[in-house]
Amino acid sequence: MTADKVLIAGGGIAGLAMALTLDQIGVDCVVFESSREMKPLGVGVNLQPNAVRELYDLGIGAADLDAVGLPALEWVLVGLNGREVYAEPRGLKAGYDWPQYAVHRGAFHMLLYRTLIARMGEGAVRLGTRVTRYARDGEGVVATVRNADGTSEEVRGSLLIGADGIHSAVRAQMHPDQPPIHWGGAVMWRGTVRTKPLRTGSSFIGLGTHRQRMVMYPISHPAADGTALINWIAEVTIDNEKGWPHEGWFRPVEVDEFITHFERFRYDWLDVPAMLRDADCAYENPMIDRDPIPTWVDGPVGLIGDAAHPMYPTGSNGASQAIVDARVLGAKMLAHGVTSAALAAYDEELCAPISAVVLRNRGAGPFGLLNLLDERCGGEFVDIEDVIPAAERAEFMSTYKKAAGFAIERLNAAGPTIPEASRASRRADPASG
Repeated sequence: MTADKVLIAGGGIAGLAMALTLDQIGVDCVVFESSREMKPLGVGVNLQPNAVRELYDLGIGAADLDAVGLPALEWVLVGLNGREVYAEPRGLKAGYDWPQYAVHRGAFHMLLYRTLIARMGEGAVRLGTRVTRYARDGEGVVATVRNADGTSEEVRGSLLIGADGIHSAVRAQMHPDQPPIHWGGAVMWRGTVRTKPLRTGSSFIGLGTHRQRMVMYPISHPAADGTALINWIAEVTIDNEKGWPHEGWFRPVEVDEFITHFERFRYDWLDVPAMLRDADCAYENPMIDRDPIPTWVDGPVGLIGDAAHPMYPTGSNGASQAIVDARVLGAKMLAHGVTSAALAAYDEELCAPISAVVLRNRGAGPFGLLNLLDERCGGEFVDIEDVIPAAERAEFMSTYKKAAGFAIERLNAAGPTIPEASRASRRADPASG
């Protein structure tokens, strides 16, 4: 393997988006993925317009995304009594030049994987391999790669990109004194159910309070009978003083284990307990993140996606930011070459502001409106204007969008992150020694 190849640890959304970007700008790369076989895992995820824009620029268009999800039309918050707190259009209907998509995470992941293999060949992703550590040298970086059979090898590259998730080995070496994974006490149960979608037919609905809430949105176009696959998340906050009580982070469960928390969520337009009992599957996992770190870069080694900024899913922008990370890093390589200087420029642009988003999401992100509602009226009201006036609600949401990087005017006015037909160069890197 040549030393000018970029090594990517992790074949999730971040790693595959990075590889597709590098291929687009003419940079050789290889992805090391610990899974022995790529399978569609997970349930629903939202792709914000800033990420969809980047996917379009990668040649992954509306027809591709429609095969794994559908455009989101509305974002809604609802109080405990079932009354609307806040609603706004999303994507094209909101005035963005690009849609927002709600997709099946596993199907979207496989779309990225198939696209990469079609463009770069089977050798682009080495399955059953895991980057366990790295060492800097005069030519860039040497990664230690453990194979599925237990053997290890050393692989040289110009750069190493850690896209290996919240349990990142690359991050752990870069920041050996980082605190453990942070769990604030929120437990999520996730799954899907086939039923008729609510409101617009493609609405993201958040219902309840910061201590107890439901999230629902469709991740497929309606079938002939009018039903769609609905992604749902049920969440409660409990005492976390003793830490997470289970060994695993993501385990299948029976609905009866948690449905009692949501028995009161019955309205003339939605019966949550009935919906949960019809669920196709249910998985339990804690809502976790990590404390922000001061830098995502160590010379020729950089972090992207959940390895850099694992965040609570309250803003629906974790996957979107992973895609944006890859694109911004690709743009920096166009400006600075495939060098440590490109990583440093990427770190300078994104580390501080996205670390702030991590903390903002820990404070409930856009769902903070429900926290405010709970503080002022316990989540139940007759007229929302008497509790949180429209101007205050709009300002709250606008502030979050600006912080997360998808404010409408700014995004629409910005030029492409990576201009069409751009190619990166291999420049001398004084920081690689």
